[in-house]
Amino acid sequence: MSQVRLSIAAVERDVGLSKDVLRVWERRYGFPVPGRDLHGVRIYTEEQVEHLRLIKRLMYSGYRPGRLIAMPDEEFALLSTRGGGPSLETPLAETPESLARLFSLIHLHQVDAYTQSMQQILAREGLSRFVQHTMAPLTELIGLGWQQGRLQVFEEHLFAELTERVMRQAMAVVPRGLEPRVLLTTLPNEQHAMGLLMVEALLALEGAQCISLGTQLPLLEVAHAAEAHHADVVGLSFSAAFPARQIPSLLLQLRALLPATIQLWAGGSGVRRVAGPEGVLIAATLHDAVAAVASWRSARE
Repeated sequence: MSQVRLSIAAVERDVGLSKDVLRVWERRYGFPVPGRDLHGVRIYTEEQVEHLRLIKRLMYSGYRPGRLIAMPDEEFALLSTRGGGPSLETPLAETPESLARLFSLIHLHQVDAYTQSMQQILAREGLSRFVQHTMAPLTELIGLGWQQGRLQVFEEHLFAELTERVMRQAMAVVPRGLEPRVLLTTLPNEQHAMGLLMVEALLALEGAQCISLGTQLPLLEVAHAAEAHHADVVGLSFSAAFPARQIPSLLLQLRALLPATIQLWAGGSGVRRVAGPEGVLIAATLHDAVAAVASWRSARE
């Protein structure tokens, strides 16, 4: 590899590990080992950045960073080649042909063909079924592909960008709902927005008024935004990449910041094995989120 050095900000952006995490690992595990530029800012070699990227990928499979960093080179190389889990060939073989084709179009960078295929499926299925039976499993498949090294980061971003474009066009014709008023966002270090987009579409179809603030909003800002928008509900999305052990504490902190009149819902694949703290509704599936709207309305009748 070349002798290019990347700043800590560039590593945070490209790998998806925060500056704080990089500093903690450096202090706790002795890796990464940054150099310093003329201004004293941490800089990292391409080799270290690639190693960090592989560590992040293997963390999707449940491996702890300390174990991965301490692992002998040969064992780590073997594990990263396997992707930390079963080969992607088996899931693809068991995936419906339409989803496997969409995955392949992203992998082959066929932008127009992918967009056209998604639009055709959407027209055939309708928005609700499209979200639950095409977009949701495809998002998981794309995540698995990245996790196991079959997709590059830019390909995952391509999927997200093209899919959001198709979804926004479809959602533009959905009449604006009135209630509940649902504020949608993710917390810091949760960069994945597909979960928010899917929930927004389904809740809009149920007549909810969704206010999406994008990703990585600090806890205090979430609370301020909820009050400013007179939200009835705050909805958070957690992907499988988010550390599950951190979720209960974060939910408790946010619950304490929100007025009792504002409900707190948490959804996404990241909460499937999380016990919801008191005062928090866990919506582990998209169907759960839709049902939560009906429950909210029933409670006010």
